[in-house]
Amino acid sequence: MSAISTPVRRPRRPREESGSPLLLGHGRLPRVLAGTALAVLAVAWLLPFVWAVATSLQSEQDVMKSGLSPFKGAFTLSAYRQILERGNVPTWAFNSLLISVLVTLLTTVVSMLAAYGFSRGTFRGRRALLAVTVGAIMVPPQLLIVPLFDQMTMFHLVDTYAAVILPQVVAPMMVFILKRFFDAIPRELEDAARIDGASELRVFTSIVLPLSRPIVAAVAIFVFIGAWNNFMWPFVVTNDPDLMTLPVGLATVKDAYGIQYAQSMASALLAALPLIVMFLLFQRRIVNSVATTGLGGG
Repeated sequence: MSAISTPVRRPRRPREESGSPLLLGHGRLPRVLAGTALAVLAVAWLLPFVWAVATSLQSEQDVMKSGLSPFKGAFTLSAYRQILERGNVPTWAFNSLLISVLVTLLTTVVSMLAAYGFSRGTFRGRRALLAVTVGAIMVPPQLLIVPLFDQMTMFHLVDTYAAVILPQVVAPMMVFILKRFFDAIPRELEDAARIDGASELRVFTSIVLPLSRPIVAAVAIFVFIGAWNNFMWPFVVTNDPDLMTLPVGLATVKDAYGIQYAQSMASALLAALPLIVMFLLFQRRIVNSVATTGLGGG
């Protein structure tokens, strides 16, 4: 009788715990340390926001009292009431929303087309034009205010929506980010579509864009936030109160008698309120979009 060979058992590898910290190792202590560090950072980030809310809900007399506590008196809505009574906040909010949405749409479309041209195009002067685009990222926006204002004056666009929107459409940084992402998309997918008879526009809309949704969403979010918070250019190019954006309009209703801290905080919170609501509604999509912003570049 032949001997029956018994199977050799291989030693099992230690099972990795799911959800364990990436750099701190396994076990309960690293998780406690990571949670404590995140809690401290969250408190440090939320403390100025809580201070601003508490200041805006108090009277100027209570705010000027000495002490380190942000809660120095009874809560009141007088700062918000004064701002709403002195300014046309609904009109300014509508202007900000309209301008931000149009700037986001136009900038995203223009940046995508330009980035796709730089990534897949073979036209003469592509490298030089790309170098100029990258170099434009390093130009401070403040240096362009005077020439842009001269252009708007030349075309008789001062005090119009077009004057506020058009200069913000050109975003070299967004073009560069999208170009880097398009470079990482396999060209074989596009070649297969061209063999099937797809045009260049069809390849862009059916192949490239569906694969670029995360980066396009991130670019749109960045552009919207920048357009909403933009103060300098709308302040320079608009004089009509009915065309002012919310940051510019709120800056005009501050009291002329010294610094009014409660009103300043109330103005800042009113200007930031739409962005806070947008973040709360689209928190998961915003975090995913920001997390995937730089992963496609090679």
